[in-house]
Amino acid sequence: MNLRIYGVARTRAFRALWIAEELQLAYEHVPVEIGEAGARGPEFLALNPNGRLPIIVDGEFVLPESLAITLYLAKKYALGTLYPAALEDEARLWQWSFWAVAEVDRGVNIWSLHAIRLPPDERDAALRDEALGVLAAPFKVLDTAVSQNPYLLGSDFTVADVNVAAVINRAVDMDLSPWPHLKDWLTRCLERPAARKALALRAKSDRETSVEITRRVARTNRL
Repeated sequence: MNLRIYGVARTRAFRALWIAEELQLAYEHVPVEIGEAGARGPEFLALNPNGRLPIIVDGEFVLPESLAITLYLAKKYALGTLYPAALEDEARLWQWSFWAVAEVDRGVNIWSLHAIRLPPDERDAALRDEALGVLAAPFKVLDTAVSQNPYLLGSDFTVADVNVAAVINRAVDMDLSPWPHLKDWLTRCLERPAARKALALRAKSDRETSVEITRRVARTNRL
């Protein structure tokens, strides 16, 4: 087995796991945790000096950064299908991937922590509501983008959908009624068999995550 995916499924490793399942790749999942005993330990830092999750090792090739991983694997194994062949569609794929990180990644994480993941008495309602306010405008952009076609690049599901849906997957627990097209699109993406497999891994990881680790996530990322 040449492909190894490092990172517990609760982290952005979820994105790499989803694309690997979507591509039906044989892979080894190495559930490295955050912190000194995991991603910041000497063995992992030798692979990724940033001490961040996930990374993949594909043969001799080592690659960090979750969306770089999804783009690499999709282009390597599904060029012309999951990864579009046309230059313009490739550019739109990059556009949506960069957009997801810049516009919605942090807001969804803040909302998730302060609406669900932190203990109830440690949640900050002001931060939760502020995150919803920040997300309203980009969610409207996404809602409009998927109002005419089932997927971001048109009629076919691509890695653009994987990337954006994976970034905002925890938004499925929000009240998305103001953005009905977004809600339908996200549901359609997360109901794919590959997504359900990755979500099952993430749910298991969520259940096994201690409160202290969740607190550390919030602290370390200033969420």
